[in-house]
Amino acid sequence: MSVLLVTSLGDIVVDLFTDKCPLTCKNLLKLCKINYYNGCLFHTVQKDFAAQTGDPTGTGSGGDSIYKFLYGDQARFFNDEIHLDLKHLNLRLFYVTLRDNLDYLDGKHTVFGEVAEAEGLETLTRINNAYVDEKSRPYKNIRIKHTYILEDPFDDPPQLTELIPDASPEGKPKDEIGDIPEAEVKPPENVLFVCKLNPVTEDEDLHTIFSRFGTVKLAEIIRDYKTGDSLCYAFIVSFYWFNNDFYFKMDNALIDDRRIHVDFSQSVMTLWSQYRRKD
Repeated sequence: MSVLLVTSLGDIVVDLFTDKCPLTCKNLLKLCKINYYNGCLFHTVQKDFAAQTGDPTGTGSGGDSIYKFLYGDQARFFNDEIHLDLKHLNLRLFYVTLRDNLDYLDGKHTVFGEVAEAEGLETLTRINNAYVDEKSRPYKNIRIKHTYILEDPFDDPPQLTELIPDASPEGKPKDEIGDIPEAEVKPPENVLFVCKLNPVTEDEDLHTIFSRFGTVKLAEIIRDYKTGDSLCYAFIVSFYWFNNDFYFKMDNALIDDRRIHVDFSQSVMTLWSQYRRKD
């Protein structure tokens, strides 16, 4: 029984001790199911000790259990499920311990899961190495971006249906790679990437030069948003797809005393709007 936490520093798979800590595990699983943890900060990171998250207020003093949402304020708290044979190795109630040999914590808190060795330890190392202030708060926000329920042995209470948002994720997530919409997406064939430009080169210059080999819809040099200075690379967009003539004739061409490099663009930025419309 496990949950996948997708964080801003990588993925963490948590294997849950559902047999020994059913109340605590059910609380985590059902909160994941209603997207309760999405966007939660790791608001406290104590190097080589523990990282704390799971509080939507980001203060460490907030947060509710699923039982409060289901049954009211009187059910917000539930009993600890402490077992001395469960050691503080990697995870407790949204404190993630960041090293082994924390035996003095055993018997004091509910240990209800552990991080899978091959699916999260590198992420914990990144969290452990985060720069923090004097209050152990990371200078750069570290968040839980999403949670995915990989296995859930507990039936959903009838009241939970009203709390589950549309398309709440369950099971393994779709293939996602960084900033692209899905793994199978292909970059558009009508966009060229041009770099090593002379800072004095203008959009109009590129438009005129590349128009010798086809109809150019747009030639845009990317510029610093504050100063407007050229960043020395550009995108050339055609009304149709580019053939190899553009590449072979323009790669290493001399423009404004600079040998430019031309390649087929691998960016899918222009495709995001299409995927959003589908959603």
